[in-house]
Parts: sequence; structure tokens; C-alpha cells
Amino acid sequence: MAEYRIGAKREETLQVASEHVISFLGSDGPRVLSTPQMILHMERVSRNLILGMLDPGYDTLGTHVSVGHSAAAPIGSTVVFSAELLAVNDRRVEFRVQARLGEKIVGEGTHQRAIVNVARYAERIRQNAAG
Repeated sequence: MAEYRIGAKREETLQVASEHVISFLGSDGPRVLSTPQMILHMERVSRNLILGMLDPGYDTLGTHVSVGHSAAAPIGSTVVFSAELLAVNDRRVEFRVQARLGEKIVGEGTHQRAIVNVARYAERIRQNAAG
């Protein structure tokens, strides 16, 4: 049976590269971590935190993100993404998430994920696709 450790934390780092930055401010514009990439890495660290606590055959899917992006992280910088497990309610999991550049907070907020049985979820998706 799954054993959830409320308060558990995980950190992962990202070296901000060209595939992580904005490009819409022109060829000479700033190259900083985009908000979608920040959210992607917040979701990823959250999933990686809970994954080892789940029963075999289970995984999680992101269902809600509530974060602010408050500072720029330029290309070449190293951003530390962290997640803390706040609560598990039935199949809903809630995390506190943060992105930091040194001591500066780049973004922070909360993230929720749903626990799913992978085989049952895949079958449900196949059935929905078949009509």
C-alpha cells in the first residue's frame, strides 16, 4: 500500500538553455526562462517526488497549477526547482513548488496532481477515443 510522507521534499536543477527561454522579443532581446518551461519543471519535480511513494502501476497527472513568475532567470543560469508534499486527499495530491536562482525566488505557488492507475486510465482513454 502507498505510503505518503507529508512534508517530503525534492529538488532538481536546470541549466537554462536555448530550448527553455523566450524568443518572442526579437533576435537581440533577452533570453530568459519562459513561464511554460518553469511550470513544466515544477510539475516534473512534483511528479518525481511522489512517484516513489506510489504503488506499482500508479502514476500522477497534473490537474492544477497556481504559480507566479516573479523574476528572470537568464540563459546559462542554474535554477533549482523544489517541491514539498503538502497533502494527499484520496486521489488528489498537493505540492508547494518553487523555482530559485541562488537566493532569489524566480517563481512559486502550488500544484495539484491526480493519482491514477495507469492501465485503467489508458483503457479509459482508448474507449473515449473509440467513441
